[in-house]
Amino acid sequence: MSLKLTIENGIKDAMRAKDADRLRALRAIKSQILLEETSGSHAGELSADTEMKILMKAAKQRKDSLEVYVAQNRPDLAEKEQAELSIIEEFLPKQLSEAELTEKIQAIIVQVGAMSPADMGKVMGVASKQLAGLADGKAISTKVGELLKK
Repeated sequence: MSLKLTIENGIKDAMRAKDADRLRALRAIKSQILLEETSGSHAGELSADTEMKILMKAAKQRKDSLEVYVAQNRPDLAEKEQAELSIIEEFLPKQLSEAELTEKIQAIIVQVGAMSPADMGKVMGVASKQLAGLADGKAISTKVGELLKK
């Protein structure tokens, strides 16, 4: 079943359960899917990869907002963002742990033959593609930088 159908069914269930947080998060995802479908670069159905990118973008937006609200001491807004983030993460694949991320990036470094921080671009190109959806781009970049400095 496509992500769009899953989200639509989730919206119906959230309406029945009167779960406002879940309903808000699912409607936001559906809105982003509809925007992407009608953007002209896609004709109708979205690929699984595009759907994953939409979810990753939505999760990143919530994380960024959450950081801002915590820094500004706005627990009411931070709580809403955290609730939406939790719901969005249900649709994302399980994220890699720190150890798993290190292991995968070390394998990529060996694969591309990187030796110094100057090779970060080569490693990031491969790592971003292979680890898309499994780890945040910021975490990948930080880990690549750490491993290449050693």
